[in-house]
Formats: sequence, structure tokens, C-alpha cells
Amino acid sequence: MPHAFASTLRPFETASGKAGQLYSLPHLARQFPNIRRLPLSLRIVLESVLRNCDGRKLTPSHVAQLANWQPQAERTAEIPFVVSRVVLQDFTGVPLLADLAAMRSTAAALGADPARIEPLVPVDLVVDHSIMVDDYGHKNSLDLNMKLEFQRNRERYEFMKWGMQAFDTFGVVPPGFGIVHQVNLEFLARGVHKAKQPRAADGSKQAPIYYPDTLVGTDSHTTMINGIGVVGWGVGGIEAEAAMLGQPVYFLTPDVVGFELTGALCEGVTATDLVLRVTEMLRREKVVGSFVEFFGEGTENLALPDRATIANMAPEYGATMGFFPVDARTLDYFKGTGRTKAEIEAFEAYFRAQGLFGVPGGKSASAEMKDIAYTRVVKLDLRDVTPSLAGPKRPQDRIELGHVADKFTELFSLPGTANGFNKDAATLHMLYPAPVHVTATAETPAKKGKAEPTPLLVQNGDVLIAAITSCTNTSNPSVLLAAGLLAKKAVKAGLTVAPHIKTSLAPGSRIVTEYLQETGLLPYLEKLGFSLAGYGCTTCIGNAGDLAPELNAVITENDLVCAAVLSGNRNFEARIHPNLKANFLASPPLVVAFAIAGNVTRDLMTQPVGQGKGGKDVYLGDIWPSSDEIYKLLKFAMNGKAFRANYAKVKSEPGKLWEKIKGVSGQTYTWPASTYIAKPPFFDTFAMEKGAARADSTGAKGIKGSKVSAEAVQGARIMALFGDSITTDHISPAGNIKESSPAGLWLLANGVQKADFNSYGARRGNHEVMVRGTFANVRIKNLMVPPKEDGSREEGGVTVYQGADGSVEKLSIFDAATRYQAAGIPTVVFAGEEYGTGSSRDWAAKGTQLLGIKAVVAQSFERIHRSNLVGMGVLPLQFKAGESWKSLGLTGNETISIVPDADLTPQSEAQLLVTRADGTQTRHTLLLRIDTPVEVDYYRAGGILPFVLRQLLGPQPVSLPK
Repeated sequence: MPHAFASTLRPFETASGKAGQLYSLPHLARQFPNIRRLPLSLRIVLESVLRNCDGRKLTPSHVAQLANWQPQAERTAEIPFVVSRVVLQDFTGVPLLADLAAMRSTAAALGADPARIEPLVPVDLVVDHSIMVDDYGHKNSLDLNMKLEFQRNRERYEFMKWGMQAFDTFGVVPPGFGIVHQVNLEFLARGVHKAKQPRAADGSKQAPIYYPDTLVGTDSHTTMINGIGVVGWGVGGIEAEAAMLGQPVYFLTPDVVGFELTGALCEGVTATDLVLRVTEMLRREKVVGSFVEFFGEGTENLALPDRATIANMAPEYGATMGFFPVDARTLDYFKGTGRTKAEIEAFEAYFRAQGLFGVPGGKSASAEMKDIAYTRVVKLDLRDVTPSLAGPKRPQDRIELGHVADKFTELFSLPGTANGFNKDAATLHMLYPAPVHVTATAETPAKKGKAEPTPLLVQNGDVLIAAITSCTNTSNPSVLLAAGLLAKKAVKAGLTVAPHIKTSLAPGSRIVTEYLQETGLLPYLEKLGFSLAGYGCTTCIGNAGDLAPELNAVITENDLVCAAVLSGNRNFEARIHPNLKANFLASPPLVVAFAIAGNVTRDLMTQPVGQGKGGKDVYLGDIWPSSDEIYKLLKFAMNGKAFRANYAKVKSEPGKLWEKIKGVSGQTYTWPASTYIAKPPFFDTFAMEKGAARADSTGAKGIKGSKVSAEAVQGARIMALFGDSITTDHISPAGNIKESSPAGLWLLANGVQKADFNSYGARRGNHEVMVRGTFANVRIKNLMVPPKEDGSREEGGVTVYQGADGSVEKLSIFDAATRYQAAGIPTVVFAGEEYGTGSSRDWAAKGTQLLGIKAVVAQSFERIHRSNLVGMGVLPLQFKAGESWKSLGLTGNETISIVPDADLTPQSEAQLLVTRADGTQTRHTLLLRIDTPVEVDYYRAGGILPFVLRQLLGPQPVSLPK
């Protein structure tokens, strides 16, 4: 079948004269002149739709629809986007691999060839989420932490090795190389890809077709790749599986918000300060579901790592992407990170030929960029950015450095409804004794076999974790060099960090260690306790490791509000450590400064950071590095030869610990007994015929006069009533596993000792653990549980179970779900605004489904989680504007029926019937948040996984001779 737009396939040449072909957007613009006004990010998506237009999944109408995009049009059409590759991190990658393995097992059971289940695009899994900061502050902390990592995760790593040999297009970057996003920036991203072409009819050789690098990843911060002009974002593992297996990624045509940057950052202001300002601004602008595209002369002046830092935080400001165009700075980054000359030439030539090279509004802008139409424009003068932190509970809550102490003091006694801690102001500065063992230092080594106990006084606001961590900042040499320079000046001034503060350095790449060593700064960081603890995502995802038992005891016994300061991107409640209630995001140099200060109530703009030699007060200005000092060292961070040598070791020298791991072989997995990896139950009742059983009716009367469809949820009980900003950290199992929790009790019953529990993230491949940890976050508040006498709310994953005999009982959500499911009673969840914000965790949706929850009704949803709910066969529904479960007067003892439109028309109305305990009924209208036609197909098939499996195992299309 000829390509509908065959005439757009045009030749181009690199600077060296190498020939290639591309699907030309400028040529397509002759037919669709509106393309010349499209934002650059949409043009890259359009190229994929154009190139993959096969007349079936992607049609000429899809091309025309996107080519004619209008900035303020109503968004009802969906875009089928075929990506070039998929990237995974190990927490989300392992359950995805388990699903693929289960698909192969199902195929074999049905008598089909298991090899038909194979990723159709390259898939890279970077093992970066399993390292924990068990040991800190020592020269050998890295070795000790990695040995523990491999002990805990042996079964998972064996499973990954099976995947490497079972699938042709599946590769693994072993532990110890870095964070997935930084490895993606420095190594995996190619700029452009090329596909070899068969010889022409006359036998002549055809030039390869080039196309831009695009991807989805199973981590929301996949958006960091937008910093180098790559279109890509985070999706749940559910969507990623579909993308791997030949399905387009479907999404509603987005608004594109232009973000114009002007000016330049002032002296002493870091990229972290900039991204916190951008996050605050864009959260206010409500850009959820939008593309944000940066332009202007200020954008052109930003270094590539600064762009990546801003792109990384797109989930925190709510956007699908934070896109930066390709220009000379992008090419410089590719050179500095060791890409080949041929790759860079092809990259530049391709983007120039497509009219995509340069920053709109800057000197590098091409002629095709003069009349870009954005949905709306947000502006920021970089000169207005000031040093800041964000917290203590959300990344968008920016606080200027000089106001942190006052803000914490204010929040300390404010009620929880005002984002406060609800404490007695008189206790803020009280001291509480906690005798701990002093950590040995170079000056005061511990006596052999002994550790002298030293009394320690702890107070509210004390910094107990200080971590240079996370993809946000450790990809950025300017802020890491600033941290090293500040440490050097601090050490020379005689400043120290108290040994009880858990300090760590967990870079996103081995290259970071190389340039910190070459510049001579690493020893000074080590002197202050910031020794190398691991290469991976640690404190930011809850892998900070535990605090000393004595510290945990004094915090819990006195209900203290202590703090963590980290250079990460997430600081939601209980994410960093369950006992640390105040968590602040900060630039790496400020992390070091607050570690020295020791308490967030010290105002670092007016008070000394600490006392140095001779008891002399040392202020932040005394040790803060200048821009010139940082700039002089940046040359050490961009060494192409070092990058190439480092990443060559992924295959040649993956590490002795990794080489010792032995996986099973064969096309199908044997599913040995394991508390880490278990065959997921999603295909247990799979049948090749379409359709899936929906929520069972329990005999409760439906809504009179409504055409009741198979998708109706009837006679349901309420599992939870939640407030605003329930994140996937609240929903999905994350962090440590409590011994007394349903998951902890299950592990104990299966012979796992508490010391070997590991984390929920490491056990994502076992649904028995994960379903027990869903909604089990220690800070989640189910508002159907009555308040305490003082008005405060109980925290933790509990609910009020409504017995068939009218009895009520407080149970864990898992135990209540088990009882409801045994009785054949469906359940629903009600929530406020921004339900499901946070990381792109597929288990937030998988766990919801396995608990028997058939619908979630919220005031608004985060993009990925809403999509994942549909992908798991759970109905997402939204209240009409101005309505909420509170305005409906729900208390939790009602019976609920939900009847959507019989055709499941995307974004149609659904009916909600509330039957109260006294028998009275009220009827309300909801919005069905199945947003696109393909989501209707997914939902009716029982979810995206059975939908895709039926396609893969169904009749294969016959290839006709050309």
C-alpha cells in the first residue's frame, strides 16, 4: 500500500556529504500551511504521525488534524504517537517485565508461539532505584551499599537477566552507572535514528530514512530528555508496555504554553532556584496536560544542563513536557558527552532540513520559527529569580531563602488544613535528649570495639537528612561544582557537620565523581560527610535508609517535626522518611549549607551558618562560590573521551557483582518461588474473545430511567473519602514496609525476616506484596474515619467497613477490600482535586484494580494516573465544577451506583445515585474521564494488557508483495 504522503519523503545531506532521507515537514507545509505556525514540539510529534501513516492505526486524517492544530481550539481529538524507543527504571521496569513474561506464559498455554510477545522498539532498563543509603559518611559507603543492594535484589536481578536473553530488543544498564534520566541524556539518546531501506526496484541502493529520537519512559521525570530537544514524557508501565508492543501512545491534542525567558540569572542564583520559580509559576498557570515550550533569548542563553534541570521538573509543574528546542548548545552537549562526529552531523543536518534548528525568539531562530502560535505565553525575566527552597510538603511551594525560617515557624503551629503541623508554638525550641553513638570521623576515630555514647539534644526543625541526590540536580555540573566549592570554603573556615545528620552524595552518573575528583573538590565534600553513597535515585524516592534508632525514638515519642533537605524533585509527605515531616528541596550548595547549620529555623541570609575556627561566626556569603569560580571548573565536566570510556563499560565491565548474577534461560519464565517475583494475575482468566466482566451488581436498584450498560457499577460501598492532592505516593506502595502492615504480616508469614523486607519499590514484581501496600501510606488520611477528640485526623491506610448486617468496623483498606470482594460487593473511592499527582506509578492503578475498586470519582485527575486507571479497567469520573463529595454530604456509609453513557462516549455524562443509610436517594451528574475512543476499547477489553495480548496473538496480517 503506497504511503499517503509519499511525496514528502525527501533527500538531505550532512556536512560531510552523507545522504539520507526524511519525511519533510516543510514539504508537507505546502499542503498544510498552518504547519509554519506550529510549536516545535508539535512538529516533532507530527513527523511521527506522518512517517507512520499506514492507513490503519494512523490515517491521513490524523496527519491533517494535527497539521491544522489551532492554539485555542477545543481539545477533543486524540493523537496516535509512535515513539522511537522506550526507557525504564527498575522499580517500574520489573513489573512490566513480569507482565511480558506472563503474556508469554499465557501464549504458551494457548498453544501460540511465545516469541510473538517481543518489544517492537528498543527498550532500555536502567537499574537505578534499588540502591539505598544504608551506610553514609565513609570512604567505603558505596561498596557497602552496593553489596547490600545485590543481596536484597538478587532475585530481581536474576529475572532481569532472563529478560536480557529472552527478548532481542531488551537491554539493561546494570546498577552503579547512574540515574536513568542522566544515563538517558548522556548515553541512550541519539538525537536522530535511521532505518535502512531495501534496494530500489532497479537494484540501486537507497539512502536510510532518518527520524528524530522520541520516547516514553516509566518514570515521570523522563521529561528531562526534553532539555535536548527530544519529545518524550513519563507514562505508567501499562502504557509503556503497549508502546513497546506496537501500540501508538494516544493522547488528547494538547495546549502548548509558550514560556518566554529573558535576561540572565544574577550572581549567586542557581539553576535549582530557577526551576523552583518556574514550578511555582506554572502550577499557578494550571498547565496539567499541556506541552510547555521554552523560547526567547533567555532560553537561548541557558546552558544545556540548566535546560535539562527545568525539563526534569515538568511533573512538578504539571505539564506533559517542558520542551527546549535544538540549537548550538545542544550540539555542544552532544560533543561534550562523547557522541560521534557522524551522529552530531546527522543530528544537525536533520533538524536544519526540517526547519527545527534554533530557539524561537533568539538569534538562532530559523525563518520557519517567526510566527509560532502558542495557546498562551508565560514570561519570566531571569534577573527576577532569587535563591529559594521548596517545601515543606510540596515542590511547588517555593520559599525565598531569607523566609525559610519564618515560614517553618509559622507552619509549625498552623492547622493541617492550612498546610501546617498543628503543634504548640511554645514547643518549637524545646530540647529533647536522645543519646546516640557518635559516628567516627578522621579526627576522632572510634576506639576499636567501642563507641562512646554522647548525649544529643534534638529539637523541632533539626535537619536529620541532608542529601545531594536525584536526577534534577546531579545532571548539572554547575550546581554540583558549587556544592564542592562551598564545601571547600566551609572546611577551610573550620565548619563541620554534626555526625548524627545523615549526609549523602548520590550522583546521577559516574562522570560526576570523575570531575569532582579532577577538580579536587570531592575530599572537601567527604570531610563534611558527603561521601559517595551510590549512583542512583536514593533519598528523593524514599531510599534514604533509616535514621539511627535513637533518633526515631525521640521523634516518635515527642512527635517532633524534624527536617530533610535534599537536592531532589519530590518532597511529598512520608516520601523521604516516614518520621520526617518537613522536607525541603534545595540546590546542592544549599543542602551542604543547611547540613552545617543543622536546623531550618536558622535564617541563612542574616544569621551565621555556623562557628568556624576560633569560634568565629561564618556567614553564607563567606563561603558561597562566585559564578567565575564555577565557570573555571566547568571544562572538567564535559570530556567526550571520558563519557565514551565510561559507557563502554556497560557491556565490557558491568561490575563483578552483576557478573555473578545468573538468570534462567529460555523463551518463557519458569516462575520459581519468590517473594520478589510472582506471576501477575492479570491474565488468569484471559480468553481470546473480546469483552471482560465488569463490576457485579449486588441486587441494589440502579438509576430508574437509565439504560444500564455492562459498565455500570451498582450497589457499591465507599472505600475512602480523600481530600485534595492525594498523590501516587499516597496510593502506590512506596518506601519502607512496616512490620505491622498487611504487606509486612504477609512477608513474615512467608518466612521473610524484618531485616530482609527491603522496600515496596524493590518488591514491585510481587502482586501479593503490592496489593497489600496500596493505600497503605502512613500519612494518608481517609476522611470517612471520624476525627479524633482534638479534631485531628488518623493517618494511615484504614477505612470504615460497612457490614451487611449494619455493623461498622475500622479495618485496613486491604482487609476491608478482601471482605467486600468475598461478598461480591464492588467499591468506589471519592477524592478532591489533583488526584494521582506524583510519579508515574502503574501500581497505583494496578493495586486499585486488585482491591476490587471499580471507580474513582475526583474533582480533577493527574494525567498519567487517570490514563492508568482506564488501562486497568477502573472507571475515572469527575465531579462537575463546584461540586465535590463534601458538597454531596457523603460520610462513607452510603451505597453508590454509577451508570455511564451506554456507549461510553468519551467525556460524556454519567449518572451517580447515592443511597443513604436511611433509604433516601439523591441523583447527580458526573463527567466520564475516559477521554479518547481508544480508551473505550481498552476499558471494554478489560484493560490495555488483555487488549494488546489479543492483538498480538490474533491473526497476523498478510504481507502483500509490493
